[in-house]
Amino acid sequence: MSGTTNPAPASAPAPAPAPIPVVVVGSGPTGLLLAGDLAEAGVPVTLLEKRAHKVSNLSRAFGVHARSLEQLDARGLADELEAVGWPLQALRFFDLNLRLDELPTRYPHLLVIPQYEVEKVLERRAVEAGVTFRYEAEVTAIEQDADGVTVEMRGPGGAVDSVRARYVVGADGMHSGVRRAVGLPFPGRSVIRSVVLADVRLTEAPTDLFTVGTAGDAFAFVVPFGDGYHRITGWRRNRDVADGEPLGLEEVREIVRGTFGRDFGMHDPRWMSRFHCDERQAPLYRVGRVLLAGDAAHVHTPAGGQGLNTGLQDAANLSWKLAAVLRGHAGDALLDTYQTERHPVGKAVLRSSGGMMRLAMANRPWQRAIRVGFGRLLQVIGPVRRKAVGQVSGLGYRYPAPRGAHRLTGVRVPDVELDTGRLNEAQRGGRFVLITPQATERPEGLDLHKDRLSVARWTSGRGTTLLVRPDGYVAWASDAANAGEIEAAVAAHVG
Repeated sequence: MSGTTNPAPASAPAPAPAPIPVVVVGSGPTGLLLAGDLAEAGVPVTLLEKRAHKVSNLSRAFGVHARSLEQLDARGLADELEAVGWPLQALRFFDLNLRLDELPTRYPHLLVIPQYEVEKVLERRAVEAGVTFRYEAEVTAIEQDADGVTVEMRGPGGAVDSVRARYVVGADGMHSGVRRAVGLPFPGRSVIRSVVLADVRLTEAPTDLFTVGTAGDAFAFVVPFGDGYHRITGWRRNRDVADGEPLGLEEVREIVRGTFGRDFGMHDPRWMSRFHCDERQAPLYRVGRVLLAGDAAHVHTPAGGQGLNTGLQDAANLSWKLAAVLRGHAGDALLDTYQTERHPVGKAVLRSSGGMMRLAMANRPWQRAIRVGFGRLLQVIGPVRRKAVGQVSGLGYRYPAPRGAHRLTGVRVPDVELDTGRLNEAQRGGRFVLITPQATERPEGLDLHKDRLSVARWTSGRGTTLLVRPDGYVAWASDAANAGEIEAAVAAHVG
């Protein structure tokens, strides 16, 4: 009798790989800081970058302001950058002279340093923390649902691939593919066209670290790289051409001579380019599970050197919130506060940098008179000067607080001395810091949060209790808190 053979059971389809908690797109300073923070908090993160991996010395940003240095210090990186850069105690922008040496901070200056030096330090930290890097990966589409986000991309040689993530952060610059993929507009306009950049050697370098000037219809500024080259940035009103128009060294010389009366003997250019300055801001920094940071969310003129710094502050604000949500310490609604807190700051930076640029471009006598008058106003009226310097340095911003909250809620806390050391040191590892008066008993329940909370006391007789967020702003405060109230505040904010 012939036998029968039963067909082999069909094999079950392989389970889909678990989504990556966070995909960050863009390996500039904003994306690197954000990815490094997440990885240090124990959140797996993949960073996508459409360019090939290389260190470029072609930087547009040249300054790290005080608030960014404080954030970098809270990550143990500021001293390394301070050793490489040059501190600038005053920011002179035509008739405006902003004194930085009076700032209430450990870093009362602008650190003049090329962007690529900042990127090198942040990239090393991200690698050491375990960030997965994928270069030559250009985002082409994004689809999201209730559970996550699918990112389609084009890899080396045009290969098509995709990754699945719970959240995606677009830190991929002004021409953000992430922003386009989620359909967000980028309203605004071009403020100034045909700004020239040239990295050159100088026979006679200026004596000032940061040299800026205007004359007639031209302005220019000069800043050193530290490797024998200087960055020249200049503009001439009657030379309004497209970014792709060829640029020769003689045109750069003419602009600089028209501004300073000499060209400092510039020679041996290693890079020259044109660009235009836009003022644009996305209306939303969050669309479901997709968020924007840095130039993908806002762009503005380079006046005041606030671009790189605003992006770093975006990352510092967002990283601890994403980590808290993904580790189960907070609900998804916490991410909505990123929009609430950072969008107004981006808008303020657009106004302040745009105002400075318009003053620089002034060509009518009454406009120049306004510039001179405002410059004098800064020198004689303290509140006006402090507000202007606070905005440019990043120290002057505070975040909105809930109705009925303590007056210090949302305020930046300086790097104060505590009984355990400095505040910035206590924040390292993305930790909250509880600061109590010297006589306050330590609540027993705080040990539940010891992996995310540092506890310290004031070295002075101050009586206010503060709970400081990982980004250095007050989450909660009380002038007379008991142990139960402290425990409740820690549970509510730390998780």
